[in-house]
Amino acid sequence: MKGYALDTNIVSYALKGSEKILEKIDEVRNGKRSLVIPPMVYYEVRRWLLITESAAKKRAFEAIYAHSGIDVIDKRLLDRAASLHAGLRKKGITIGDADILIAVFCMAHDYTLVTNNSKHFEDIENLNMVNWLD
Repeated sequence: MKGYALDTNIVSYALKGSEKILEKIDEVRNGKRSLVIPPMVYYEVRRWLLITESAAKKRAFEAIYAHSGIDVIDKRLLDRAASLHAGLRKKGITIGDADILIAVFCMAHDYTLVTNNSKHFEDIENLNMVNWLD
């Protein structure tokens, strides 16, 4: 495992000051493991911050992002996401596009997804997940 990728709900907990999440973020950084924000998560958080207009939360997000970084979703990942979506739909399973993109991003880059919404991702095989709030 290369490191951890934060889901939108985990970033949200961090921005709301969850000590448990903030401690885990520090622990990962101090352990020299990678911590990233997937592109879709960045988008979801930024759009929420633009609506809420909370200067404090914007600063907190920038602080998390400054030490985390972001990676890219390229055509190869988009093709994998489309295949995953189609395969799940053929089985009668529907998962939101953002969650599929987040999952494929994590699998392609060998990140463990940190989420409090395991149910959203439970039907995706080979996705490593952890819940820092348990």
